[in-house]
Amino acid sequence: MTEVRAPLIAGDVLTLSELQYLRRVSGVRGAALVLHAWAVIAAAMTLFALWPSTVTLVLGVLVVGARQLGLAVLMHEAAHWRLASRPRANDRLARWFCAFPVGLDLARYRRRHHQHHRHTRQADDPDLALAARAPVPPRLFWRDVLLDLLGVTACRRLVGWLETRDGFAASWSRWRGPLCVNLVLLGALALLGHWRLYVLLWLVPLATWFQVVTRLRDTAEHALASEDDDPLRNTRTVDAGWLARAFMAPYWVNYHLEHHLLVFVPCWKLARARALLVAKGYRPRMEMARSYVAVVRQVTSGA
Repeated sequence: MTEVRAPLIAGDVLTLSELQYLRRVSGVRGAALVLHAWAVIAAAMTLFALWPSTVTLVLGVLVVGARQLGLAVLMHEAAHWRLASRPRANDRLARWFCAFPVGLDLARYRRRHHQHHRHTRQADDPDLALAARAPVPPRLFWRDVLLDLLGVTACRRLVGWLETRDGFAASWSRWRGPLCVNLVLLGALALLGHWRLYVLLWLVPLATWFQVVTRLRDTAEHALASEDDDPLRNTRTVDAGWLARAFMAPYWVNYHLEHHLLVFVPCWKLARARALLVAKGYRPRMEMARSYVAVVRQVTSGA
């Protein structure tokens, strides 16, 4: 008779002292990460404003798009109450400085995302469709990436959001925050005499590179992973060098396996959590990829 093993949990792999260290939240560190994201965005805009050229524009789109994903990642932190130790501060910081600027809703995301954690890679996983298509032929994958870069994906999502049947009141509740924050951002840039930066280095990255790196993130996290309930196999961590962290995987988002196993760990401690798992001998059981390029190759080859 086959023995059925219970799913691995945090207490199975870490000591009490390790758990206590890893779960400690720092509001100062969370606020510093949000400030860092906006500082990088401001630096990219400043560089283009001072030396406008095709090179600084393309570089700015890549940098800002990655930091827009970074804001979404930090909103994800807040969805798990890891951005600040006080729940009210956690939600306010995430809502106004992370979610609303990129058109997201913290409360809706939190409800959906907790279902994803509860039913990872199972039929009730609301994010199952993000990985269900894999493997895909290379031509289809790169066609979708091209549509991302052309802004087609962003337009489709915008139309989908606008075609809500919940009524005007519900739609206004959904959009008033993002509209307010984006108007403030546009107004601030206009007062500085650079309103065009809002179009070139906010809307354009949001409609293009943000869509690409979001696709890469969604693909890397669960595509072609195991469909059982082993958190070491149904979720993938990707090794990311400094270039990948700068342009595709900000704020330790590549440590997704560690996040699923240890959901209470703030993002800035996930690298330490991975080191502990490896030191304890779990590396052979962990679903890992050497790079995002390796993930794309795997997903487009069916290997």
